[in-house]
Amino acid sequence: MTESKGISSAVVAVGDELLIGETLDGNGSWLSKKLTNLGTPVTGRWVTGDDPVAIKQTIMTALEKSELVIVTGGLGPTIDDLTRPSVAELFGLKLIVNQSLVDQLRSRFSTIGYEMLPVRNLVQAEVPEGAIIIPNCEGTAPGLIIENEGKSVVLLPGVPHEMQSMFDRSVTEYINKRFQSRLDPILQRTFNTSGIPESLLAEELDKDISRFPSDVSVAFLPGLQGVSLRLTAPFSGGQGLGSLDFCENIIETTLAPYCYSVGKKSIMDSLAECLLMDKKCFAVGESCTGGLISKHITDLPGSSRYFKGGIVAYDVATKSGVLGIDKSVIEEKGVVSEEVAALMAERITEVMKADFGIGLTGIAGPDGGTKDNPVGTICYAVAGHDQVISFRKIFQGNRESIRERAAQAALFSLFRILTNRQD
Repeated sequence: MTESKGISSAVVAVGDELLIGETLDGNGSWLSKKLTNLGTPVTGRWVTGDDPVAIKQTIMTALEKSELVIVTGGLGPTIDDLTRPSVAELFGLKLIVNQSLVDQLRSRFSTIGYEMLPVRNLVQAEVPEGAIIIPNCEGTAPGLIIENEGKSVVLLPGVPHEMQSMFDRSVTEYINKRFQSRLDPILQRTFNTSGIPESLLAEELDKDISRFPSDVSVAFLPGLQGVSLRLTAPFSGGQGLGSLDFCENIIETTLAPYCYSVGKKSIMDSLAECLLMDKKCFAVGESCTGGLISKHITDLPGSSRYFKGGIVAYDVATKSGVLGIDKSVIEEKGVVSEEVAALMAERITEVMKADFGIGLTGIAGPDGGTKDNPVGTICYAVAGHDQVISFRKIFQGNRESIRERAAQAALFSLFRILTNRQD
């Protein structure tokens, strides 16, 4: 019998916490993207609870639609972890204790200071007869692959970092080998922008996009960090790469004022590259963001090479006392003003002996807005190279959204100055 061309996949997430909304199914989204990029489009995603009957029924439904089913969750050592025995029962397989897994579990617990392996963990060494074991370098629950009548069911832990590591290390290789001749991978290229609304970016790119090849699709993806433009093309034996290069050349000039990275790089990834290349450093004086800008900076390993430090000057006394801003300026211009933001940028540069400084003040809400400065008003400035450039913008959203957008805008402004894109 000739094998049909193309293969589809499905994703099943197991856990009562997912059904009641206590935990979001981030694993499903992550897996869908990975599987699509590998060339096995996802036909459906299901969420089911910690119930043997429901687990079996859901996996059976997924197998009716796809030849590859990825199941996450329910592989732990507790009484509510029922995925392993449920799947074994579904396929009529015996659970057999794998001594190698027992030894690995004992070694892991010994390493962290436990002489005895908890009895409950022994269930994690039980393997359905004939199943392929997927090593777990991040935790105690091994993954499993069960092949049945030409279809594959892959069981992975629900802990995101464990699942992702196992998928990238082992499952990707398995899929490529198992379904190699039938995969139809796609190519994607994502351009990350800031400082321009989605609708305006789309409008500016209209003429450029009209010149794209018909096999290249376009998606605008707005978020708190800005708008990402994703281009997608079929691999087509490598021809898709040429299509994406062609499209990138078309949009390059239009995107230049707003684009800070291509791919998964954040604004801080790009900013760090610029600072290291120029051998410059900077500091931050922030108010309503409450240390969020400094957090984004220090989330990146090695940030001490270019980040001198930050001060959360939240109240007026701190702005005047620690940063030395004249109270008369605050009284005359208002604490939320470009003038105060500029002085915060200048003073933090001096205090930290940095090359550049960012100053930011604003009203993140939900209260505190006025007619002149409504909730969402953010004033920020960048000081350095004997100049200070200040901005006043009004961001929409709740308190968290406003603070995230403010932090992104301030960092992007420094990036534009470093890359000579500032108006």
